[in-house]
Amino acid sequence: MLEIIHADGTAEKNKIAAMRARAAEVSADVDRAVADILSNVRENGFASVKEYSLRFDKAEPREISSEELDAAYAACSSELIAAMERSAANIRDYNEHLLSRTMEWRSPDGGVVGRVVRGLTRVGIYVPGGTAAYPSSVLMNAVPAKVAGVEEIVMVTPPTENLNSAVLAAAKIARVDRVIAVGGAQAVAALTYGAGFIPRVDKLVGPGNAFVAAAKRMAYGKLDIDMVAGPSEVLVIADGSANPVYVAADLLSQAEHDRLASAVLLTTSMELAQAVDKEIIRQTGYLSRSEIMEASLRDFGCAIVCDTLDDCAALANEIAPEHLEIVTENPRDLLPAIRNAGAVFLGAWSPEPLGDYMAGPDHVLPTSGTARFFSPLSVDSFLKTMSVIAYEKEQLAPVKEQIIALAEAERLTAHANAIRVRFEEAPSKEEC
Repeated sequence: MLEIIHADGTAEKNKIAAMRARAAEVSADVDRAVADILSNVRENGFASVKEYSLRFDKAEPREISSEELDAAYAACSSELIAAMERSAANIRDYNEHLLSRTMEWRSPDGGVVGRVVRGLTRVGIYVPGGTAAYPSSVLMNAVPAKVAGVEEIVMVTPPTENLNSAVLAAAKIARVDRVIAVGGAQAVAALTYGAGFIPRVDKLVGPGNAFVAAAKRMAYGKLDIDMVAGPSEVLVIADGSANPVYVAADLLSQAEHDRLASAVLLTTSMELAQAVDKEIIRQTGYLSRSEIMEASLRDFGCAIVCDTLDDCAALANEIAPEHLEIVTENPRDLLPAIRNAGAVFLGAWSPEPLGDYMAGPDHVLPTSGTARFFSPLSVDSFLKTMSVIAYEKEQLAPVKEQIIALAEAERLTAHANAIRVRFEEAPSKEEC
């Protein structure tokens, strides 16, 4: 099932190119439909949101009451509530350690400079409905926003007949301020422009279908977004010491997401690659989403056998995967060579699902090679900063001529004048 490639400088590059092409461009039809929805909601407000909601979801948008959240919480098993509470605590602890703070200091000129750190005022979280309803995503998106000091978190989710109890319970645990049953591109449009009781937000985060992703992409600039996410992916670097049972299980844990998911093994051991292939066939036989996993591995999975671990690291940096596991005899030794990855998991006892659900770092990660320049969602994603400058006359005076010289070099005479007038004798009333 798992294609095994021996790295020769060409074969592996061809495979990587095919993987990069797997996230097909959004169809023109989707873009046109979403553009119309955004335009209509901008012009007509809640009336358009309601019309689209009735057309696509057969229900009007509505606010979810605190009583409904309490009932959903009570409907979940004690084991699930305990798991979500522990996950939220770990996410909160991780982001509290990362939290940037306001600071000021003396510049070399003697003036006071610094920055003020503020949480965003209002953030929206999109949560898919139906079979793609993931309570862990609620926690991963909302808890860092709370740590950042966001004043109001508004969660939207499609108005299905039976809203997912675990999702609503997660919203309660994460202290989401408002939950609104509205979905699709119309929900994105409502949060972008404001529509009736649905407020405009400063930033929108969370996954969605092709229409939601297109709407977020088009709305960017009117609000901020987390990222435009592509199919899920995992890359495992392993040597001959790795347990093939574990490696196969970890590859399958991502392959089950959807048919476009990518699962890649980079190894220095042909024997391990062959053993992992056998394990994949064995484990797929008893797992529930076997058809999806088989399609994913057939089209976008492989094992690439490299000469050295350094070669594996170089290839991993070129792929820039969403999730990167290092399952070698000394996994931390390879970490300095890794430059491009959304999240790195070190050792056999740090499987990718640990990051998805419990460890604390966010599972909202850059995909499709964007780990070259994007970072995971975190408390930083919900902060903005303002720079602070406070000079007195005695600190401005020594640098005034340099400021004037720079301003005049740019032919901005009013800039130069704003400095110069402060050091010229004030004119008399007669001169005025």
